[in-house]
Amino acid sequence: MTQAPTPTADTVRRLVLSLLKDGSQANTGARDERGGDTARHGGPDVRPATEGAEPTTWWVGTRHVLRLAADREATARRRRELRLRDLVRPHVPVAVPASVAHGEWAPGLVYTLDTRLPGGSGERHDVSAVGEADLAGLLTGLREVPVRQAETLGVPRLAPRSLESLRRAAVRAAQRLDEADEFDAARLHQLTPPAAAQLAAQPHAAVLTHHALSAGHLVVGADGRVRGVLGWSAAVIGDPAEDIAGLALAVGAPAAVRAATLAGYGARPCLRGLWLARCDAVVGLAGALTGTDTTLPRTRLRHAWEPILLERVTDLGATDDAL
Repeated sequence: MTQAPTPTADTVRRLVLSLLKDGSQANTGARDERGGDTARHGGPDVRPATEGAEPTTWWVGTRHVLRLAADREATARRRRELRLRDLVRPHVPVAVPASVAHGEWAPGLVYTLDTRLPGGSGERHDVSAVGEADLAGLLTGLREVPVRQAETLGVPRLAPRSLESLRRAAVRAAQRLDEADEFDAARLHQLTPPAAAQLAAQPHAAVLTHHALSAGHLVVGADGRVRGVLGWSAAVIGDPAEDIAGLALAVGAPAAVRAATLAGYGARPCLRGLWLARCDAVVGLAGALTGTDTTLPRTRLRHAWEPILLERVTDLGATDDAL
């Protein structure tokens, strides 16, 4: 298989300029030299959105973002994502990026030039109480998307994870964290094997899930409102508790459970999502201890283990002390 070329600022700039045949640089957010968005050598200012040797996501001016698929698998996901976003958009109360242009930037590899949603990353801005209502609307809307229509777009089905298998992995990881004085392993004793069995995913409960609701994929305004959601290429038809878990890691367990409850989810999926998040956070931090930067795993662990109060849990054999 031919290796993909390495995307550079010149590659991106030439591509963007080729999309501006009418000369309207304003369409990509570029301005004149006084505006500061146009590079000295002509064309819109472009810069990598993330650090890395081969960046595939680029800011274009102030109003757009260009994403380049690095391989055939990513190309298939990008093409599916374009259609999925159009399907999801009418159902959710938050903004979903829209593509203003798409095509191939290299043979067999696609690009999408998307509108840049106004707001900041959820990694930098806290979600307010009204923002939790936005997240509830997101979860509600995803549940309302017709599963069959999503499947016709190629969205895959994903079987629910075994909470018991994850619990066992988390217990082993918690021991390592305990030895490193990072986490009290006894806290995981709250999730017993019988409780994990009770919190197994319910049959026929599959819905369209974003499946990557990280803080980096939430666009949050200065007022704490959730203005948009990015990163739809990982969407699957599967366990709605996975999105509750993602929110617990992103914005904290209490906010995630409140949003899920507002969306109409009962105690079982909320508790399942909570424990998926807690176990994932423990396993994630244990795996990151050998690295140099554990800021994000520690933040996710803190978010997932924030104490919550949840009503209607007695039928699951749980108590508030176990939350």
